[in-house]
Amino acid sequence: MTVVMTRIDNRLLHVIIVTQWAPMSKANRVMVIDDKVANDDIAKSSMRLARPAGMAISIITEDKALNNFKSGKYDHENVFIIAKEPSTFVKLKEHNVEFNKLIVGGTVVKEGDKVIQLSQRAYATPENIVDYHKLINSGVKVVTQFVPADKPQDISSLI
Repeated sequence: MTVVMTRIDNRLLHVIIVTQWAPMSKANRVMVIDDKVANDDIAKSSMRLARPAGMAISIITEDKALNNFKSGKYDHENVFIIAKEPSTFVKLKEHNVEFNKLIVGGTVVKEGDKVIQLSQRAYATPENIVDYHKLINSGVKVVTQFVPADKPQDISSLI
C-alpha cells in the first residue's frame, strides 16, 4: 500500500477534494477516517455520492482503518487519506502506516486563549500542536494549504 496523500479537512469529502485534490493525488482509493461519519448511515451514504470519479472509497472508523492497514487490505492500492484531526495521523504513524507529508486544509474555528491560527482557514488547539510536533519529529512535513493553487506553508515555525 502506498499512501500518496494525507489531508486534514473538517468537511472531509467535499467539492474541492473531489475536483482538485483527488485528481492530483493519483490515488485509486480515497479513505475518509472518521468514527462519527462511519457510524452514521445517512452521512456515509451522502458522502459516497461524492466519490471522486474512478476512485474507490472507504468511509471507516479509526480502528477499522488501523486493522485494515495491519492486515494488508490496501497493499496494492494508492490511498489518499482524509481525517479531521492530526491525532488520527499520529495513530497511523504509530501503527507503521508510512506517509511523509500532511496537508492541513480547513479546520473548525476553535475558540480559546491558546488556539493558534495556522492560516486563514486552519486553527490548532494545544492538543493539535502536540500531535503536529509528534508528526514533524517522525519525519512528516506538515503544511497548510487550502487548494492546490495555494502555496504550501510549513507550519513548523508557527507552532
